[in-house]
Amino acid sequence: MGLLSHRVERSEIKPGDHIYAWRAGYTYSHHGIYVGGSKVVHFTRKKEAGTAGLDSAIAVSSLLSQGSDECPTFPDCGFQLPDSGVVLTCLDCFLRGGALHRFEYAAPPAVFLAKLRGGTCTTARSDPADAAVRRAMHLLQNGFGDYDVFENNCEDFALYCKTGLLPAAGADDIGRSGQAASAVGVPLAALLSTPFKLIAAGPLGMAAVTAGVYCAGRYITDIGVRKDVVKVEVENLAAHLGWRRAKAAEEAAVKKQQQPPPSPPEKKATSGLLPLKRKREICV
Repeated sequence: MGLLSHRVERSEIKPGDHIYAWRAGYTYSHHGIYVGGSKVVHFTRKKEAGTAGLDSAIAVSSLLSQGSDECPTFPDCGFQLPDSGVVLTCLDCFLRGGALHRFEYAAPPAVFLAKLRGGTCTTARSDPADAAVRRAMHLLQNGFGDYDVFENNCEDFALYCKTGLLPAAGADDIGRSGQAASAVGVPLAALLSTPFKLIAAGPLGMAAVTAGVYCAGRYITDIGVRKDVVKVEVENLAAHLGWRRAKAAEEAAVKKQQQPPPSPPEKKATSGLLPLKRKREICV
């Protein structure tokens, strides 16, 4: 696995590895935990249960599912409990014809920043491989909450299985996904660097400032650097996710109460004069 590419051969991966595959022409990557026996546990949207693990980070990914939903290799491929987005598939169905990549942990800051594309590595250290497999299999039977592209996606799932880290109680609703941070970071970097463009020396200076803001944003949102994440045991995960859902519902209720009541519709002013009636002409 080189500095720029994380591509690996199937013979190189081991149970507990965090793996991923690029989708839709390298538009985004789909992540999962390899649990051995050519099986992968990963996270999708609940409504796609039964589609052999078709990921749904972007709506167009539904176009990738063609043909039969049944895997000819493994009878239990696509196992997914009702009302859960965690799915077990074979490695072939997970890759869907793409190349196999392995996510890197404990990456030095210089290496992390050198990989401008998010969702390939983290500075955080991973737990032992058996802990990652145990968490993944537990979540297969108990779920991982609601899927959200920016706050709780397939990369967030794999990162939790490998580290056990989740946003702390009271933390902002920010996921741990590196590719989500990159997606938000590109326009944000362009926006925040706008005041500096006036003093930047030409196009190269502008590009350097924007790239610097982007890299800094990626780095401070990495789970290995953030201070608003805590270790949550997988057995306590349901209570943790339930607290966050209750908090979100409470905030929505407070926000609704703070909204001013709708003003009554304005009544159109009516004239006090009665309409004139035409006099009937009397013909003699």
